[in-house]
Amino acid sequence: MMNRQSLRLIGLGLLCTLLAACERPPVDTVQRGYRGTGMEQVYNPRLMAEQAALHETPAPLEPASPDGPKAGQVYQNVKVLGDQSVAEFSRTMVAMTNWVSPKQGCVHCHNVQNFADDSLYTKVVARRMLQMTQKINSDWQSHVAKTGVTCFTCHRGEPVPKEVWFQPLAPKGENNFAGNLAGQNAPAASVGLASLPNDPFSAFLLGDAPIRVAGTQALPDGNRQSIKQTEWTYSLMMHMSKSLNVNCTQCHNTRAFGEWDNSSPPRLSAWHGIRMARELNLEHMLPLTDTFPVARLGPGGDVAKVNCATCHQGAHKPLYGAEMAKHHPELQVKTGPTPAAGTALSTDDLKVLEVLPATPATMAAKPATPG
Repeated sequence: MMNRQSLRLIGLGLLCTLLAACERPPVDTVQRGYRGTGMEQVYNPRLMAEQAALHETPAPLEPASPDGPKAGQVYQNVKVLGDQSVAEFSRTMVAMTNWVSPKQGCVHCHNVQNFADDSLYTKVVARRMLQMTQKINSDWQSHVAKTGVTCFTCHRGEPVPKEVWFQPLAPKGENNFAGNLAGQNAPAASVGLASLPNDPFSAFLLGDAPIRVAGTQALPDGNRQSIKQTEWTYSLMMHMSKSLNVNCTQCHNTRAFGEWDNSSPPRLSAWHGIRMARELNLEHMLPLTDTFPVARLGPGGDVAKVNCATCHQGAHKPLYGAEMAKHHPELQVKTGPTPAAGTALSTDDLKVLEVLPATPATMAAKPATPG
């Protein structure tokens, strides 16, 4: 028989196992809503300190003179920033190099024998990304407000942003000994290692499938959301929670998740953010598919795309709200030709994903509509 000392050791081991996933105090609590509603965010100051280096921003460059000839008059093949002075244009190029390719330098995008040459795919992509940044800052202040974004928001000094996504290779209709996994029941980092559907992006950030758990009317005609559709919604919510390092109460009142009147302001920002990401993927990323080399495409041949984590990278506000864009007015207005839009997922694509396509009523829904 085991003696008391052995039992104590076993008990201590079990206790340590139970507490292994817990965070030791102290923690910081921020109230997000009215008292008594449970709308509080809990932050671990130690973890935030560890992440601080990821969100440090470079010092802004000194402003350049707007005087003198325009870049489009002096340089060849300037399609986006041609209305800047030569000095302003050079400042923007230096900033972009620091934000995206500080190690590689100008040669990351340019043929140094002929800077006007478009033979390097990175130059073509950079031009499109400039237009995307301008579009975000000018057309999507409903999400980014006056803070805006720059290339650094996503790139953080690396040629390829840390957080992008590709559509997974999910064989349809193939069964294994556990049955058809249907794109879930295999813990994935994209959904916080939950067993939810592991592609929470295709249906919502390319297609416009309803993001909904419950209907607004009683059965039998009101709530037509299946369990699978509900799980897909939870997948997206898990991604958003993980990307911003927040829990559900960042946006929702836990006693009435679907009620907009009981939600906090970030929920409206998130509503716009989902639609912004979808538009950016369709208008700016998908049309670049043939521009990228095969080695830079996903396993199914699709181009890298954006989601919440691309900008946020674990912070409730990208770069903890640092206002970098205000130092670059050239990124605040749209210049150059309007990019051609890509194609949203078709009804057949969404059926393959087992997510019903959006109805006209859903597509016309206003922010005050649950979802």
